[in-house]
Amino acid sequence: MLSATVSFMMNRDWLATTPESALEPELEIVDPHHHLWDYESLYGRYEIDDLAADTAAGHNVTETVFIDCGANYFSDGPRHLRPVGETVYVTKRASLSITTPGARIAAIVGHADLTLGDGVREVLDAHREAATVARFSGIRHSGARADDPTVPVSRTEPPADLYQRADFQAGARVLADMGLSFEAWQYHHQLPEVVALARAVPELTIVVNHLGGPLGVGRWAGQWAEVEGAVRTGLSALSELPNVVLKVGGIGMTRTGTGWEQRPNPPTSDEVVAYWGDLLRFAIDTFGPERCMFESNFPVDGATVSYVVLWNAFKKVSRPYSPAERAALFSATARRVYGI
Repeated sequence: MLSATVSFMMNRDWLATTPESALEPELEIVDPHHHLWDYESLYGRYEIDDLAADTAAGHNVTETVFIDCGANYFSDGPRHLRPVGETVYVTKRASLSITTPGARIAAIVGHADLTLGDGVREVLDAHREAATVARFSGIRHSGARADDPTVPVSRTEPPADLYQRADFQAGARVLADMGLSFEAWQYHHQLPEVVALARAVPELTIVVNHLGGPLGVGRWAGQWAEVEGAVRTGLSALSELPNVVLKVGGIGMTRTGTGWEQRPNPPTSDEVVAYWGDLLRFAIDTFGPERCMFESNFPVDGATVSYVVLWNAFKKVSRPYSPAERAALFSATARRVYGI
């Protein structure tokens, strides 16, 4: 892979220079991973109208799952309860999504500090109370970090041993006890830590984000054979644990090192398949379609590929699978995991 100059912003004018029509527009999609911001961030503004524009652009996206991104936390009050502000914010957008074009926001994954141990129950109860329109389905407490200052670290600034801490695992058990899932977001070299967490808390459903987090920047630039090997090894180990499911996506992030954001035009769906297809199919074959779900990760993946092109690529990658298997990949797994 090529090293990329870090650039996060989605540029719709640039994305429009590689136009494609949606393939198989009748195929139902539940997009299990997107964000929302009502302010300018590193990724630009991405609000309900932006989500509606993308999900109504040609593919049959019927429902979505919002994933925590630190948006609109409460600015005061007890610090451990401030993430509930995001659920309040997204609940208002979920209500709007019922009557706007595009998909309905059907589920919310928020944030809570699992190192609170049993004390996290108060935060989870507050999230559930706030989520009056979409179902509150789980939390994400990211562990993504690297010993390289050029690689983005999760905004929660996790310690190196986050997933192995006794207090974190105590909070994870509370999450499982309440019937909620955990989103694991880390990089490919941290996948053994997710394996250890899944073994330590086997009753917890763990959703591994973004294909396990392959990196192609920093000290991993130009080391794709090594990175892909580590991803395959990590995913193989995780697949042996029945409480783990996988999000197949996150392939548009600039930190994967494709360098697409530096091109005059973004990639076509054929180019995306040529670059990522083998690894995506390896992941699906390793976990099985019933434990995998395609994801957009928008607007973050929009830094290099458009929404229509991305889902076209997923459709092309999945053509060898049966109708039932494709239904799992595009909607059924997400519905089951998030209780939609």
